[in-house]
Amino acid sequence: MTAQLDDRLTVLVVDDDDVLRAVLVRAFDARGFSASGAKDTESALALAKDEPPEYAVVDLRLGGESGLALVAALLREEPETRVVVLTGYGSIATAVEATKLGAVNYLTKPADVDDILRALQGDASLGVDAEAEVPSLARIEWEHIHRVLADVGGNVSEAARRLKIHRRSLQRKLSKHAPP
Repeated sequence: MTAQLDDRLTVLVVDDDDVLRAVLVRAFDARGFSASGAKDTESALALAKDEPPEYAVVDLRLGGESGLALVAALLREEPETRVVVLTGYGSIATAVEATKLGAVNYLTKPADVDDILRALQGDASLGVDAEAEVPSLARIEWEHIHRVLADVGGNVSEAARRLKIHRRSLQRKLSKHAPP
């Protein structure tokens, strides 16, 4: 990696959410990093080409683009960059793909800067906290149902079609409280 003039570690935050990106950049700056932000793949690659970052935080969904393609491109540009993929819609498949591409960790939103730093500087366990409780299958199902419902704008009939269950079954599941 290139030596920085001010000897601060560099971090590139790539997220299409302007507010979140600005908050993360300010928080990294406040913790002594030289942080910059980009809202899409093109601007992120331009920043990385000028000054390859030691760390990168990449959102999984960048508008219509996949953040996974950006992870691969960043690591081709600078293989030593430690990348964390950040997403609001976590899945095992995308987590596996991100780590295969070279990401050191995969975090679901909301994640604060301290969580991201632990993930970036984590060990070979990919940031798995031994004390962290694994969510129950009921909790994962509940979150998936609500994500699909949000994707269809609250339309229960369309959500039921996408989930491939009867509308009444979905209504019963929705009437229950979130599992722990």
